[in-house]
Amino acid sequence: MATETLTLGKALNVGLRRALENDPKVVIMGEDVGKLGGVFRITDGLQKDFGDQRVIDTPLAESGIIGTAVGLAIRGYRPVCEIQFDGFVYPAYDQIVSQVAKMHYRSRGKLNIPMVIRIPFGGGIGAVEHHSESPEAYFAHTAGLKVVSCASPQDAYVMIQQAIASDDPIVFLEPKRRYWEKGQVDLDAPLSQAYPLHAARVARAGSDVTLLAYGPMVRTCLDAATAAAEDGRNLEVIDLRTLSPLDLGVVYESVRRTGRAVVVHEAPGNLGMGAEIAARITEECFYSLESPVLRVTGFDTPYPAARVEEEYLPDLDRVLDAVDRSFGW
Repeated sequence: MATETLTLGKALNVGLRRALENDPKVVIMGEDVGKLGGVFRITDGLQKDFGDQRVIDTPLAESGIIGTAVGLAIRGYRPVCEIQFDGFVYPAYDQIVSQVAKMHYRSRGKLNIPMVIRIPFGGGIGAVEHHSESPEAYFAHTAGLKVVSCASPQDAYVMIQQAIASDDPIVFLEPKRRYWEKGQVDLDAPLSQAYPLHAARVARAGSDVTLLAYGPMVRTCLDAATAAAEDGRNLEVIDLRTLSPLDLGVVYESVRRTGRAVVVHEAPGNLGMGAEIAARITEECFYSLESPVLRVTGFDTPYPAARVEEEYLPDLDRVLDAVDRSFGW
């Protein structure tokens, strides 16, 4: 078993390399993904090894990138599009929701759009305006798209390959503030035996409160659980992993045991993922709940300047405060 310690960013790089090796129809396209290797170096070395016909530096035109990828996907290729930063995806929003999401339905199932749209998302890196967005709810709300987010190097390595192998269009959200965090990655694990792409899982078992998160907030919740253990509270942390379709079976089972749930995400709370998750938990687990489902989110403001972003982002203290409030009912 070839297990290595990799950063999340490097795990994505190796996963992309495996996908390019395994299928000649896989192409990577985006701004500066070739010679530079991407702003975050996720595609570092891939153009050198696979050529500029498979790792393609595109013009600075997100709508053009996605529109070209739609044509490639219709013709049997598997394009992997990199949106350089989350805030840059909006020029491509029309293509994504009007073409990518609807082509299969519009063609009555005759056309597949097997493409992946990689988006580094979230804050925490001290970036300037338009570089720290959380657009996941826009895409999860759009019928015809699937949306996933990795939270660990192992998941990054496996999930990017699973997404590329899928025949559905997938928005693949990468927690940019976690790119440099390290973990063990099993490089020999066959995809056929890997944990399913569209499935949530327990990241830490517990019995008192269920913490629900995805992407960058999984680490925050795990840290909160470690801190809470010092006060004798046993928090269960669930990594949702897939935002559309939501996989809530493991969530319901957990909440029925703990009686309490807290949903955590960086995006603003108004009409965010937490609202949908809280509604579904309330519908399915109403008689098991000891308190309302609570949310810890970003504030309902545009993302702030870097010097005050730590005041905006959910952190360990805000998560633990929500846990305390859940016990106050």
